Parts: sequence; structure tokens; C-alpha cells
Amino acid sequence: MASHERVAIVDLGSQYTQLIARKVREQKVFCEIFTTLTLEDARALGISAIILSGGPSSVYDSGSPTIDAELLESGIPILGICYGLQLAASLLGGSIRKAGSREYGRKEIERNSHDDDLLAGLPDRSVVWMSHGDQIDAAQDFITLASTDTCPAAASMHRSLPIYGLQFHPEVHHTEYGTTILSNFLRGICKLSGDWETPSIALSMVADISRTLGTDRVICGLSGGVDSSVVAALIAKAAADQLTCIFVDTGLLREGEATQVEEVFRGHFGVTLKKVDASERFFNKLAGITDPDEKRKRIGHEFIAVFEEEAAKVGDVRFLAQGTLYPDVVESVAAHGGPTAKIKRHHNVGGLPEKLGFELIEPLRFCFKDEVRDIGRELGLPDAIIERHPFPGPGLAVRIIGEVTRERVQVLQKADRIFIDEIHASGLYKEIWQALAVLLPVKSVGVMGDAHTYEETIALRAVTSVDGMTADWYRFPYDVLAKISNRIVGEVQGVNRVVYDVSSKPPATIEWE
Repeated sequence: MASHERVAIVDLGSQYTQLIARKVREQKVFCEIFTTLTLEDARALGISAIILSGGPSSVYDSGSPTIDAELLESGIPILGICYGLQLAASLLGGSIRKAGSREYGRKEIERNSHDDDLLAGLPDRSVVWMSHGDQIDAAQDFITLASTDTCPAAASMHRSLPIYGLQFHPEVHHTEYGTTILSNFLRGICKLSGDWETPSIALSMVADISRTLGTDRVICGLSGGVDSSVVAALIAKAAADQLTCIFVDTGLLREGEATQVEEVFRGHFGVTLKKVDASERFFNKLAGITDPDEKRKRIGHEFIAVFEEEAAKVGDVRFLAQGTLYPDVVESVAAHGGPTAKIKRHHNVGGLPEKLGFELIEPLRFCFKDEVRDIGRELGLPDAIIERHPFPGPGLAVRIIGEVTRERVQVLQKADRIFIDEIHASGLYKEIWQALAVLLPVKSVGVMGDAHTYEETIALRAVTSVDGMTADWYRFPYDVLAKISNRIVGEVQGVNRVVYDVSSKPPATIEWE
């Protein structure tokens, strides 16, 4: 990525750090997240601009996150957001105080000046998203650009250094002109042209893969999801005759999914595809298991075991390709540790390559999901794969509450197919970020054909979201919900009741397990 303009985002503990990165990428500017960044590193990496994230700390807390103070006088343009602004001001001699009242949520800012480049194009008043308990008290070298009724320095800039600050969050959807402000900083103040374009990304990835492989062979684990499919398509474009894809059918996939993957990669891309039916092994491992974490652990371990066996059969392979994305890397283990060093473990970040002993190829490790979809379109992948809703790695096992059996999976597969088919038929699929059916361990009394029934319950869930970090339940037209419910109860044997989940995230998660 060295040939692209590069912005460094210094993660100071914010829950929104990845969202900042996505918003920067939307400006066609390449960026990376760092937890530490020295001036020496910034210059060596050719950093064109720095964004300091927010965070839950106070600058006066013992051990609170900080930065290399030399960066502030380096001449590299800096934008501090929330805690990032407070930290920059504090390091430059300003004082920070507790706000009279903690500001959280929507607030109206009023511009104090119309001569600055940061807020150019904004009206006199606009709504922003606040989330802070501290604020700047006195920073004599900073000029106030905007205020609220309780925050005198909602936006500011240094008198002589290219340092800008926002007490609110421009990356959050609820800030009306957040995109404009980020564009003003990146394109206007930093003079970045925006050279991070999908066609050029895809072409450079194919060229990089070709150079890396040389004449060596590579294997790729296909799941049928967007990420692994795009990786396989990239390698097929670079060196199809050197690629072997391994598709492990765990028995926990959606109905017809294995056939679809075969048609796309054997038929369209002409790659060597090894399909392994390991369903019996997975069901044996899951017998009697009801704990969600234990399910995930057993599925992950068994997948590695199956993959290892099949990879050994290919022989003479040097590289393993994986669909690791940038959020996977950042969430699993941050580059240098730090306040958001590890949020969760992803099955394809760490573990698999060490166990198998291959050299790793992760062409998407700098990309976000929307960028991956764009690359897939460039490569000619069908919409059925590109537009597919997110699907959990452990498959339907984490959408079955309680024990996972082949019979219960078949019930859920049928209900899930009806749900997704009807969403497509009603033209709503692209409005929904993720839709799923869940099989509950709850039986209830019903009447079907004048007969008494005592059968299971299907819960339906559909959400809207931008990035999955937060989500709201989707408001289906009642007639669509009615048709889905009638079809599931009528066509799926063993189910007599359908309920709809109207929980947002937070407090609920999108998946049930």
C-alpha cells in the first residue's frame, strides 16, 4: 500500500475508531489504525495526515493513552476528535476540565467563525453527536470555531500549527455534516487527491498475488461468504492453475449453499475445488452441547482438523490464502497492543496458519466489507455472493438455541430459505443489513387441521445497520411478515409458531448466540 496516500488514525480507545477509518476510506483515501505512532515511524511510512481518535479516558488519569508529542510540531496536519483534541491541547500547554454536565447524544453547534477551512460549507447551526465528560478549559494558542450552549470549544484550530480539533464525533451518522468536515480536512486542508479506487485496488492486488506466488501453489478455504469468495476470485485472476480451493461442508450451512459455491467456482472461475462432506464429524462433536461458546470452540477445532487433513492431500503447497479483513485484524490483536487491543477472536486471524505451517496470503487485510464487495464486482462475482448478508463462521449452529442435531438443522434450513426467499421476492433484501431465522428450544400448543399440536418456535430477525456496530430492527410491512409466517408454519414440519425480534443493538446482539 506504500504507493497510496496514507492517513494514520491513532486509536486512543474509542469504540468508533474503525468507523473513522471507514469514513476516511469513503473519501477514497487509504488509512491505517495505529495504537502507537512515533514521528520517526510517521515519516518512514509517508504519513500525510493524522487523526487522533476519541476514548473513554481523561488526560489526567494515570496511564491514560498519549502520543509522541513531537508529532504535534512536525508539520503533519492533525485532527483530534473528542479525547484526541483534549490530548493535543493538553500536550501543547492547555488545560482540560470536567464539563459542567456530561454531553451525550445530539447537540446543536453554532459557528463562531466563517474564515476556517475545517467547517467550510456548514450552516451557522447544525446538529452533531457528543460523547464526553471533559472539555478544553483554556488553550491560549487555539481559536474557537464552534460552540454549544455547554461546550465553549466544540471545534477549534491552532493559531500556527496545522492542528484541528472537534469535541464531537464527525464519524457518527448522527452528526449532520460529519462527512463534509472530514472531507474538508482530508481534501481541503491536507490536499489529498484520493487515490484509493476499487479498480486500481483490485488490479494491484492481482499483481501483488502474482509476484508473491511466483510458481508456487496456494490453497484457499472457501466458506461461500463474500470474503473468502473474493480472495479465491483474486487468486484465480492471478494464477488459477496454481490454486486449489477447499470447501468444507460442515452440515451447518444454508440450504443449497454448497451447490451454489461449486457452480460459481468450478463453472465460472474454473478453479480446482475440493468439496469435503464432513457433516457427520461436526454433528458428532456437537452432540449434547448447548453452551454457545463451547459450540463455537468445537466447530473451530474440527474445521481446522478437517482442513489440515485435506490440505495435506493436495501436496507441495507453499501458501494459504484467507479472507481476513481489516476489522478482523484490528479487533483480534491491535498492531502494538493498546486500549482496544483485543475485542474478540476471529477464526481466521491467528491459529490456522501456525497449525498448518503455510506462508499466509491475506490480500484483503487492509479492506473493509464494502470495499471487498466493490472488488468482487470488479472481478465478476455474481450478486448472489456479493450482496449476501453476513453469515456466522459456525453457521446455523449458533442460530439453534440448545443442542444442534441434523434434524434441527434441517428444520432451520427450510425456515431460513423461506424467510430469505420472501425478502427477495418483496424487493427488500438490499434494504436489510442482515436477516436470519433462529430455532428456539420452546414448544407451544397449536391447532393445525383441527388437530392439537405441540411444536417448536421460529424467531425471525432482520436489522438495518451501516457497519454492524449498532443496529436497529427492520420494520417489515405486515403483509410481508404475514406471508413469511404462514409459509413457515405451513411448509416446515415441526413448527407451529413464528415470532419477530424487535430488539436493537445494543442492548441485544444481532445473532442470538
